[in-house]
Amino acid sequence: MNTKQFEQLLDELCSRLGCECAERSRFTASKTFENRVREMIGALLVQFEIPVDFAPHPYGFPDIVLGEFGVEVKFTTNDTWRSVANSVLESFRSKDVKSIYVVFGKMGGVPAVRWGRYEECVMHVRTSHVPRFEVDLDAKESLFQKFGITYDQFSSLSEEGRMKYIRKYARNRLKPGERLWWLEEKPDEGYSLPMQVQLFSNLNAADKLKMRAEASLLCPQIVGSGRNRTKYIDPIMFLLTYHGILATRDAFSAGSAAGPERGGIYVQRALQRIESRMIAAAEYMEAPLFKEYWGRNVPPNNRIREWLKMADVYAKVASPPWKPSDVLFLRRS
Repeated sequence: MNTKQFEQLLDELCSRLGCECAERSRFTASKTFENRVREMIGALLVQFEIPVDFAPHPYGFPDIVLGEFGVEVKFTTNDTWRSVANSVLESFRSKDVKSIYVVFGKMGGVPAVRWGRYEECVMHVRTSHVPRFEVDLDAKESLFQKFGITYDQFSSLSEEGRMKYIRKYARNRLKPGERLWWLEEKPDEGYSLPMQVQLFSNLNAADKLKMRAEASLLCPQIVGSGRNRTKYIDPIMFLLTYHGILATRDAFSAGSAAGPERGGIYVQRALQRIESRMIAAAEYMEAPLFKEYWGRNVPPNNRIREWLKMADVYAKVASPPWKPSDVLFLRRS
């Protein structure tokens, strides 16, 4: 069977399924629709003697493997041709499949069934805990066109190679104040959001100081004006997404962070308490974090110096204004 014959088969499949979808009660769940697609494809393929597997691997991609052709089945009760698809890593993709198609059953609005070429339908990546493609049969531009490569070229890349494209795409779509929670350059060097979230207030004293040091190092804006209500968003989000620790602004601004003394500049005293830990963090924290938060890569031995330059700018608008480089890290080597 060649490509033209297979696409003609899909035309007939969608025509027949479309008639059945007109009976709204016929398909109420995705599994029911997928099984009907298998049954009908099996009937249409009799002349080609290509078997249809009715008990595939539960995570297999695509859903239906037919020699060199594959069909990914999508179904929705909404009036849309858009749906979440498989993982961008395609860990369970059939190695025999060369051409993948989408057969989509839409029950919302006017019920209908359509098909499309998978590489032309993928138009977005949903960056959840496992980045997944999204497909849209009405897509004007495919995701791979945005990448500047073909789907086949993308599929031939290693996991690390694929994630470079996905990471760049996701960063370009970030809104002000948003961060990626997955920054790993290699599968064994990254981190993922912990399943359990801890309260900052429940940490022991040493861990609190360590967490403050890491967050303060990445986010020099904390030295700025107290009237800036957004200056603590980045450090709070860092603790949550990187360490699974839920904190509030009190973790950085309360008297407990600055010590028992009263008066003076609270944030200055709070930072003086964690200077040694910030120096240590500058040595061990991963380079991608600094690129994400500072916008550039900075060698470990220059990170404190660069932090002071940024902090001096932020502190000019504080009340009262002060200069962190005059009072912080004076004893660093």
